[in-house]
Amino acid sequence: MWLLWGKKQPKSTPKDAIITLRENLRVLEKREAHLEERISREAKIAAENATKNRSVALAALKRKKLAESQLEQMNGTRMTLETQISAIETANVNLETMKAMRQGADAMKYIHKDMNIDKVDQTMDEIREQMDLANEVSVAISQPEIMGMTADDSDILAELELLEQEQLDKQILSAAKPPTTGVKVTPAKELPAVDEEEDAELAELRESMGIAN
Repeated sequence: MWLLWGKKQPKSTPKDAIITLRENLRVLEKREAHLEERISREAKIAAENATKNRSVALAALKRKKLAESQLEQMNGTRMTLETQISAIETANVNLETMKAMRQGADAMKYIHKDMNIDKVDQTMDEIREQMDLANEVSVAISQPEIMGMTADDSDILAELELLEQEQLDKQILSAAKPPTTGVKVTPAKELPAVDEEEDAELAELRESMGIAN
């Protein structure tokens, strides 16, 4: 083989093979057209000389039969070439599909090389933990702070305001009441410091609750 053919011929690609087969197919199609014309011509000659010159008609029929035999062979050859072209095209499509699928598999393998179910579970746990923390922060931020008090202490604040109003009412009534005749008036320095004690208690209560004066 090496002595007869010299260097080993490089393998043709599917594309090269299809091009070569299609070129041969075009040649066969031209040859078939030529044979069909020849068959038509010989048939006409045989018909015209059937009664005039039997030998000429007989020779034309022989040539017609030979052309028909060649045409039949070429039809078979053309069918073989068309089948081979179709098979190569299908195989080439399958090959390209397999290459694409192989690339896809390699890409997925690369993506998942540092990933496993344990890492996925750990990541999901961390995400849930951070989401819970974010919710807690949102709830804490949304709670209104009123002078150092939360919404749960609003009843205490209302009670304090009520006490303040009662003390103010007492002070107003005490200032508006006229002095009684014949009653000994105690000097201001000898009166018990009730208002001062109440103010001190009120200030102490405000301070313990973190309310500014």
